[in-house]
Amino acid sequence: MINNIFSIAGKNYQQPAPLLLRMAIGFGFMAHGWAKLTKGPEAFGNLLAQIHVPFPHVMAWISTLTELAGGLTIFIGLFVSITAVPLIGIMLVAMFGIQIHYGFSSVKTIGLTPAGPVFGPPGYEINLIYIAGLIALLISGGGRFSADSMLMAKRRQLKS
Repeated sequence: MINNIFSIAGKNYQQPAPLLLRMAIGFGFMAHGWAKLTKGPEAFGNLLAQIHVPFPHVMAWISTLTELAGGLTIFIGLFVSITAVPLIGIMLVAMFGIQIHYGFSSVKTIGLTPAGPVFGPPGYEINLIYIAGLIALLISGGGRFSADSMLMAKRRQLKS
C-alpha cells in the first residue's frame, strides 16, 4: 500500500488534480520571486540581515532566483519532486524567521480608515498552506498534465 502511495512512476501521474495545485503554488512563488527581483534583492537582503540569516545578500539572490525558477518548474510540472524541497525550505525559513511571531492568521484587520481596512503583519497560515501543497505534490507527482508526465511517457516509448 505504501509503495502505491509514494509511486511517482505509477498511476499518480495519471491524476489530473495536481494541475490546479501546481498552477496556484507555481504562480504564487513566481509572483513573490518577481516582486523581490523588481524591488531589488538587496532590499530583501536587508530584511534577511535583520533576522540574522548568514550571508543575507547572497541568500536574497538565491531565494529570489529559487522562487522564480522553482515557481516556473512547479507551474509546468517539471521535476516537481525535486523542486518542492528547496521551496519548502524557503517557506520554513520565512515561517520560523518572520511570520511565527505574528500568530497563525494571515489576515489581521487592526483598524478601519476612510480609505479602507488596515492590516497587521501576516502570520504563518499561508506558509503552512504552501508547505502542505508542496508535500502533496512531492508525494503525488505533477499529475497527468505535467512536463514530468510527458517525460515519463517519452521514456516508456523509448524502452518499448
